[in-house]
Amino acid sequence: MAEMRRAVLLDNRPLFASTDLDEIRELVARVFCPHRLDLTGDPSLLSGRFNSAQLGAVRVSYLDYGADVHIEPGDLESFFLVQIPLTGHSLIRCGKQEIVSTPSLASLPSPSRHLDMRWAAGCAQLIVKFDRTAVERALEQMLGEQLDQPIVFDLGMNLTAGWARAWRAMVDLIVREAEHDDGLTAQPLAVAHLENALLASLLTMQPSNYLARLTAPRPPAVPKVVRRAVEFIEQHAHLPLTTDDIARAVAVSSRSLQEGFRSHLGLTPMAQLREVRLARVHKDLAAGDPARCTVTTVATRWGFLHQGRFAAAYRARYGQAPSETLRRG
Repeated sequence: MAEMRRAVLLDNRPLFASTDLDEIRELVARVFCPHRLDLTGDPSLLSGRFNSAQLGAVRVSYLDYGADVHIEPGDLESFFLVQIPLTGHSLIRCGKQEIVSTPSLASLPSPSRHLDMRWAAGCAQLIVKFDRTAVERALEQMLGEQLDQPIVFDLGMNLTAGWARAWRAMVDLIVREAEHDDGLTAQPLAVAHLENALLASLLTMQPSNYLARLTAPRPPAVPKVVRRAVEFIEQHAHLPLTTDDIARAVAVSSRSLQEGFRSHLGLTPMAQLREVRLARVHKDLAAGDPARCTVTTVATRWGFLHQGRFAAAYRARYGQAPSETLRRG
């Protein structure tokens, strides 16, 4: 991972490379929003580089100005950002919060608060952008009610914390795969799985003005609702489902659905979805032609990203390796 942070990321997804301040400001604004951009150091160091990839509802970008810059977008309004310095540091002010962001402390400015930043020379950053509507919709579904105020996260995101290290590892996986046109990011189920995991982790782990309500106990969904959810999963397992999608289909909050699944089935909705998809993989392998398909292709198509864990789960359920099913079929 350290080697990845020093490299120029998403080199196959360039948007621009420029030494013209006005051009840099305009092109960055096309992806993010209009903003003030001023040089505050040696102008000869200005060497803007911007690579970016849109993957479903998430955009990952590599942005480096080269020189010391002052960036003032004001209120982001329509999106959230997680900004991770790959080297160096940046001073981030958002509303009344202020941090010095480093490779171990990302910044998570909230779109309803005024944002003002000073990036030091050489502070290239990996930026993850989430649409505000998608974040708010996910939170409403988790709560089972409409939001009564904008979401405001703590500005600093400690990347040394256990959950945040795992979150960063998922971002690194997305970036690595986006650097290959035939990678996992070309698989809709895989992309949806990563998107959901990134967003759910932020909402349930990063401190915010909604975290206490999110973690408060919720009554579990009743058995008939759980049965309807299981039927929905069976019928739609080929789609990039999330817990929120399933909960919305049976008209309960995602928290209540999760509690209902744990109480009545002893697993989560996503675990049930994985079981259904595992059965679909088994069916496809049994009917497959070993000369025309591979275990990896079939597993990835059904959203299984980690081949080692997939193979172990498959053997535990079917008593044989997936390759053996394909060979016998």
